[in-house]
Amino acid sequence: MHEVVAHVYDVTNSPSEKTNNTVTRINCIFKDCIGLGGIFHSAIQVYGTHEWSFGYRERGSGVFHCSPGQNQFYTYRQSIVLGETHCSQSEVNKILRELVRAWTGDSYDPLSKNCNHFCDAFCEKLGVRKLPGK
Repeated sequence: MHEVVAHVYDVTNSPSEKTNNTVTRINCIFKDCIGLGGIFHSAIQVYGTHEWSFGYRERGSGVFHCSPGQNQFYTYRQSIVLGETHCSQSEVNKILRELVRAWTGDSYDPLSKNCNHFCDAFCEKLGVRKLPGK
């Protein structure tokens, strides 16, 4: 069995520092103080030195990876252990190949098919719980 970790970021990719600070404050109030959620980017890490997520691209897959906790477009917030998978590394690689084909970048929708939906689908295939707050 191998640990599955969600990496969570505040969505602070606006060119406006004021907007980014507002998003961070909203996330602190709504998630940390009230417990209702916020505006977050998420990614999943299992086996290895990459976290996997999904985003918009005009062509090809929207699935991408980066070093855990190091997505350059967002502000890192926290890591959450979601459980342990029974999948071997080769099974995880097969799952990722399937997700890369199925999750095209042009199918991205900020409300109905985003990084959080991708992470939930990946977690379901890994046999661990989905992201908190769903």
